Amino acid sequence: MPGENLTRDEARERAALLSVDGYEVSLDLRTATGASAGDGAEGPHTFRSVTTVRFRCTEPGASSFADLIAPAVTAVSLNGRDLDPGEVFDGSRLLLEDLAADNELIVDAQCAYSRTGEGMHRFVDPEDGEVYLYTQYEPADARRVYANFEQPDLKAPYRFEVRAPEGWTVWSNGVGELTDGVWRFAETKPISTYITCVVAGPYHYVTDTYERELPDGTKLEIPLGAMCRKGLAPHFDADDVFLVTKQGLDFFHDHVDYPYPFGKYDQAFVPEYNLGAMENPGLVTFREEFIFRGKVTQASYEGRANVILHEMAHMWFGDLVTMEWWDDLWLKESFADFMGAFSLVGATRFTDGWITFANRRKAWAYRADQLPSTHPVTADIRDLQDAKLNFDGITYAKGASVLKQLVAYVGQDAFLEGARRYFKRHAYGNTRLGDLLSVLEETSGRDMTAWSRAWLQTAGVNSLTPQVLLGADGRVEELAVVQEAAESHPELRPHRVAVGLYRRTSDGALERYARAETDVDGARTVVAELAGAEAPELVLVNDDDLTYCKIRFDETSLATLREHLGALTDPLARALCWSALWNLTRDALLPAREFVDLVLRFGGRESDIGVLQMLHAWAESALVHYAAPAWRETGGRLLAEGARRELEAAAPGSEPQLAWARFFARSAVAPGDFQLLQELLSGTVTVDGLDVDQELRWVFLEPLAAHGFADEKALAEELARDDTASGKRHQVRCLAARPSAEVKARGWAQVVESDELSNALVEATIAGFAQPSQRELLAPYAEKYFAVIERVWEERSIQIALHVVRGLFPELLDSPETLDATDAWLAAHEDAPPALRRLVLEARDDLARALRGQACDAATG
Repeated sequence: MPGENLTRDEARERAALLSVDGYEVSLDLRTATGASAGDGAEGPHTFRSVTTVRFRCTEPGASSFADLIAPAVTAVSLNGRDLDPGEVFDGSRLLLEDLAADNELIVDAQCAYSRTGEGMHRFVDPEDGEVYLYTQYEPADARRVYANFEQPDLKAPYRFEVRAPEGWTVWSNGVGELTDGVWRFAETKPISTYITCVVAGPYHYVTDTYERELPDGTKLEIPLGAMCRKGLAPHFDADDVFLVTKQGLDFFHDHVDYPYPFGKYDQAFVPEYNLGAMENPGLVTFREEFIFRGKVTQASYEGRANVILHEMAHMWFGDLVTMEWWDDLWLKESFADFMGAFSLVGATRFTDGWITFANRRKAWAYRADQLPSTHPVTADIRDLQDAKLNFDGITYAKGASVLKQLVAYVGQDAFLEGARRYFKRHAYGNTRLGDLLSVLEETSGRDMTAWSRAWLQTAGVNSLTPQVLLGADGRVEELAVVQEAAESHPELRPHRVAVGLYRRTSDGALERYARAETDVDGARTVVAELAGAEAPELVLVNDDDLTYCKIRFDETSLATLREHLGALTDPLARALCWSALWNLTRDALLPAREFVDLVLRFGGRESDIGVLQMLHAWAESALVHYAAPAWRETGGRLLAEGARRELEAAAPGSEPQLAWARFFARSAVAPGDFQLLQELLSGTVTVDGLDVDQELRWVFLEPLAAHGFADEKALAEELARDDTASGKRHQVRCLAARPSAEVKARGWAQVVESDELSNALVEATIAGFAQPSQRELLAPYAEKYFAVIERVWEERSIQIALHVVRGLFPELLDSPETLDATDAWLAAHEDAPPALRRLVLEARDDLARALRGQACDAATG
């Protein structure tokens, strides 16, 4: 619809004109299990939504609009005047003319159930036929459920009431009570539309309580709840969820000096969720994949704990104090990402969380910050489509990395005191960048203007390289750090860094023997404190990971890592070196085959399971994207053989054993590899300590399907073993992975030409469709991709369009011809929606980077 994509200018104009006093929203969800309650096209389409909103207008007589995306509007009343829905509603906006100083708007609408994870999502569990509902709104899908003013700075209190099928439970942001067949919820504090929430259905629900005595002697008691589908209840470890939740609440109460402001704390693990989680106050929603149906490593539990704490941080950073517009999205996401890791390390059993942050989260940021779409942490968000795409590695992980640098710059105490003043000063309000900087200037005594300009208002990542000059006595005469920037983003930044010097000890361990913390500023900085030190074998210029940069090495350091990376005893230093080597590979400065070789030689000695699993993903990506095509077959065989060796050598029942088993399945290339996978599935061969549970069975089946060793019948039999929603997603992915032109044509049609599949099954089909071993089968789809993406963007919801445009880009057809076709599309579609062009530009950049990497690798060969 023309008005669906709200612009920043429109939002500012409306915020200057209107202020909202409160909402009353009444939803009738009894149609969810109606007579036509089958899934898909036969299912119920709509539910009744009645909204009463009271608001003020600074210019009586002016006109404005409310937001609503709905199939039909039954009635509209403004200040007692009945308006003709046909005249005032265009499908996404309600025209409001001749406003009074005080206004009451009542909208009675038929809103649509969603199968894309946007708005009111409806899911039918194939295992038992039960129906589950939940809402997901960020950035602007509350208007799919009730009429509102859909922008973050028009906050208001809400009262929800919900009619639901008999036997269901309903949850919302406030405490609810069932009276006379209606669920009525306590009024919320003033919050933004995108964090209101409703969850309804026959969910399995577990409760607990958090108790704490506040400094003034009052006792805080927060009811805790956690829920999931009934089918997942046997796997639901709610005790661990509650443990992390309580540890997090303790941490935040210790550090932010503002008691949790939203009453209860429910956490819902819901099906077919598009995000990791969403910070709805009082009712956080998570993707149900955080409930583990099989054995997983501690990295998975750490990841879940981090997300729980990330969302909890939002209760203050984002919910209590909210950015005015999506330009300052970082004010919530960067802080939540940083505070999630900070609290993870400070409050839970996952004390090595900064290693994961350095290795995994920052890799996401480094990639995003080198794309043509890179942007400052404080972005220029023109409209809602821009906002949707800015939930990216820069807003989250770079912003969090910058905050970690800020803590090093101003000191932890000043940072936390600034946060405390920020919450008290702006509680239930909206802020911009300057509001935060002003309190940090107060608490740190530092001028934040230059720091903000360098770190928050410019884009791009710097590289830091050591220069070591040795004297005649073999000691360090001078050690300097050289800072460089990309031509496209030439800003050099101030970095607070630690520089570590490493040498091998008598027993062969590579350990740090000297460290200096310094401010790197400008193109070259001499680290005077390290003059006179013994000659290092390795210089690590961002030791302890204080700043955000690409680490480079001098020749001696790189040679040391080539031979002795596994001897590096400190796990964070080792993770930083792995990350730096991966960046060198992506930048076509290290041949892909050399990175693969390093993983095969030293990966088995990696003690941090999260780092090991990241190395597996990087090695796979190095082979698929950055290795010379002529070496792929050799590299694939080496990876599979190495993975099998490590699997057989791993301690029985250990986490490395499980990680290598999964990696071996993904690396399998030879007939013997597939025979072993089949034998492990049938049980005719076992690996001591390896439990081939249902989730691992699906991991083994996908490569078997992709290489023609598991047909439709075998996959149907496996679904019969695991006839669940999770099993269905796995089966759909495996079906789409089979090496057949007919299979690819069917998968393409299901995703591109039809909207019958739910968001989760679209995602699964796309994941199976593009297999690295099937480049020839995929060749016809490059031309088709460029022919359809503009239509897909126009016709499908933005979430599904994102899946299609990102997931079906012909990245595996990595040739100059595909690059030319991409450039031709961009040249011919300069007037395409900016968000669509951004996605294609990003894919083009990844493809060009892959071709550069392949050229580097070929030159080595």
